[in-house]
Amino acid sequence: MFAIRQHEAGGKLVVESIPVPQPGAGEVLVRMHASPVNPSDLALIQGNYLARNFPFTPGLEGSGVVVSSGGGLLSGMRVGKRVACSPDPEGDGTWAEYMKTSAMRTIPLPRSISFEQGAMMLVNPMTAMALLHMAKTGNHQAVVNNAAASALGKMLIRLANQNQIPLINIVRREEQATELRNMGATYVLNSNDSNFEAELHRLSHELKATLFMDAVTGEQSSLLLRAAPQGTTLVAYARLSGDPMMVDPGSLIKEEKQIIGFQLGHWLQTKGILFKIRFINQVKKQLSDSLTTHIKGNMPLEEVEKAISLYKKSMSDGKIILTMKKSNK
Repeated sequence: MFAIRQHEAGGKLVVESIPVPQPGAGEVLVRMHASPVNPSDLALIQGNYLARNFPFTPGLEGSGVVVSSGGGLLSGMRVGKRVACSPDPEGDGTWAEYMKTSAMRTIPLPRSISFEQGAMMLVNPMTAMALLHMAKTGNHQAVVNNAAASALGKMLIRLANQNQIPLINIVRREEQATELRNMGATYVLNSNDSNFEAELHRLSHELKATLFMDAVTGEQSSLLLRAAPQGTTLVAYARLSGDPMMVDPGSLIKEEKQIIGFQLGHWLQTKGILFKIRFINQVKKQLSDSLTTHIKGNMPLEEVEKAISLYKKSMSDGKIILTMKKSNK
């Protein structure tokens, strides 16, 4: 099969012909159809996200058809099913014609969900729903999200509007602010405005926003915490800046603020089986509505470098989907 391979952290991505993996007990083999390029994929390729043995195949989510089982009840039930899927933590990823993974890491897709939308089900939609769950169960009266023009940010706007939760959205450009207001965002701040910090302080205190969702981290984390009301929880769920946090511990101590990390897989592990079933079903129901993702374009697997370059030019314009045409003819 053909697969994208990387031989060192930050190294070049190359298309190689490698053996089709064989699933073991509890595992399945997925013939991949589609896989998006996500910020988390870029961080993984750059060596900033998760430890990897080399060479390896990137790709943290995708969709396809289960073509064989390595044995086990769940694995056998998945054969022939259209699925959304993710790789095992130490395994090769979705940017390949075939992927071996645990049957537990596959979710059957209804026929109403396309392979393209299904390929993007596991990272952004589930994270958006999880963050909304944190806001509701934590009794936060309002929420702040930076990187609000991202695909996940737009999902949060729709979900917050549905659930009548005030959401303060932070963007970097005025055209992004206009776009978010046009789609229904009530509160939008431009981080490049001269009065940004003062306005964030005023608005977050006025709305009593005590949950700050931070996808950028780095220097902006310190600014967010300075502006936040007493008792705020800052949730670091990505590191788009690539920079370390520089936070004054005095503000955490005096104002009882806290920083927590969020990783979807770890969060789900803390939940029971019934919660997971209900949660996944909720995501499926909203995948073609509140949790839909705009697709900027599809590109074949062998053009992965071009796909990444195109995506990085304007990540808020929509997703680039890698398609595995050779395996699906």
